[in-house]
Amino acid sequence: MSDISMTELSKELRQAITNLEISGDLNEVGVVVRVGDGVAWIHGLRQAGFSEVLEIQTDAGVVEAFALSLLEDEIGAVLLGSDSLVKAGQSVSRKGSVLEIPVGPEMLGRVVNPLGQPLDGGPAIKASARGLVEREAPGVMDRKSVHEPLMTGIMSIDAMFPIGRGQRELIIGDRQTGKTAIAIDTMINQAKQNTGVINVYVAIGQKLSKIARLVDRLKQEGVMDQTVVVATSPSDPASLLYLAPYAGTAIGEYFRDNSQHALMIYDDLTKHAVAYRQMSLLLRRPPGREAYPGDVFYLHSRLLERSAKLSDDKGAGSLTALPIIETQAGDISAYIPTNVISITDGQIFLETDLFHQGIRPAISAGLSVSRVGGAAQTAAVKSVSGNLKLGLSQFRELASFAQFGSDLDEATKSQIERGQRLTELLKQPQYQPLSVWQQAASILAVTGGHFDDVAVDKIKPAQQDLLDKLWSDEKKLMTELDMGAKPSDDARSAITRIAESVAKDYEDR
Repeated sequence: MSDISMTELSKELRQAITNLEISGDLNEVGVVVRVGDGVAWIHGLRQAGFSEVLEIQTDAGVVEAFALSLLEDEIGAVLLGSDSLVKAGQSVSRKGSVLEIPVGPEMLGRVVNPLGQPLDGGPAIKASARGLVEREAPGVMDRKSVHEPLMTGIMSIDAMFPIGRGQRELIIGDRQTGKTAIAIDTMINQAKQNTGVINVYVAIGQKLSKIARLVDRLKQEGVMDQTVVVATSPSDPASLLYLAPYAGTAIGEYFRDNSQHALMIYDDLTKHAVAYRQMSLLLRRPPGREAYPGDVFYLHSRLLERSAKLSDDKGAGSLTALPIIETQAGDISAYIPTNVISITDGQIFLETDLFHQGIRPAISAGLSVSRVGGAAQTAAVKSVSGNLKLGLSQFRELASFAQFGSDLDEATKSQIERGQRLTELLKQPQYQPLSVWQQAASILAVTGGHFDDVAVDKIKPAQQDLLDKLWSDEKKLMTELDMGAKPSDDARSAITRIAESVAKDYEDR
């Protein structure tokens, strides 16, 4: 044995290994050499492959594990159950399959663990299909460019950093800056706009109380019927935390491969990397930067590459990913954040300072970017939000100068005042996603200068009045605008007329 000498092993264990080697059955049967911290080291099973399921025969029945470290003369297997039942000397056999979980429409509305077992107290899931936890990503020829919008209902994202179906957009920021809130609002918007997108929310090491509150909220909003929650808590073994995002992706892939559209939310991949680091150190892999193993980039790249927009030949389904990463003190140059930024197609960066100033969602216009979503942006929002990002970025720069002196030229003053109104407009309460026409009308009113005479603290009430009047007076035009097409001249003139009328009401207040 490479890691432990034969003299250190007990007499019974030495005898079990000798019998195994004499019988020549090393390919089909193995022996547990030692066990601890959720990892079993197994001698034999030379034909076992990576991620293959192994069955350990214990006194209380079979305990499953999966092979994660394939060495020359032994296997490091991560246990899927408690390691209290597993003891050295027990026999191990190959199950003959890699890890797979139940998938299909029967999963909708359920809360499950990464092995597909229900956690919501409901009946056992009789799924129509099974999906591989580890699976190769679609090749280039099986994909199509991202061209369909995935509306989040959050105006600052849909206008400045749009997301398309099949895209991977990272949500990154310090703890308690509203990362999960963005993901939840996006899930709610899929139900409110009847987009037909299936939500798969993967909670990695989250408190069960937080998951319970989330599920209750989704039920209140009528979203749970098209949602699957894959949940793990901090008390779960590292093996389940490691498997959770892959298991969730397998569920999402079922819908993608059946010409449907699914949205994956990984909350969050920082905890996922920590669980993998724990397993790797227990498997005695050499530690690298920040004690993470050398293949931690591959850990997330093989996961996120599975999100794609499929070609028409493959059914034209899509899997969109919103991974979440937690930073420390806003440091996006740390190891895991830089890894995931380089894998994804853009990031939404949430700033702690903006959050504490009451600007929520606290999205940084300078550090956030969408690398492909512009091709999928709805024409209605795109036509009115062209200068929004630039105007907001310039305002943030000018605002720092403005506090040092009041002798500013008129052009700078008007730019700052417009920027203040834009910032106020983009504030949005949680659980209140906006439809396409609401976003287009609101942005047009402010960027067109119609709200320039409205006080900054009255922008939100004025926006609400504008939307109410548009819906009551011009419902037909707004319904057409909601289809996503570029606003017609009639729609623009209606928005302009009513915006000016609302602004007049607020001038006198």
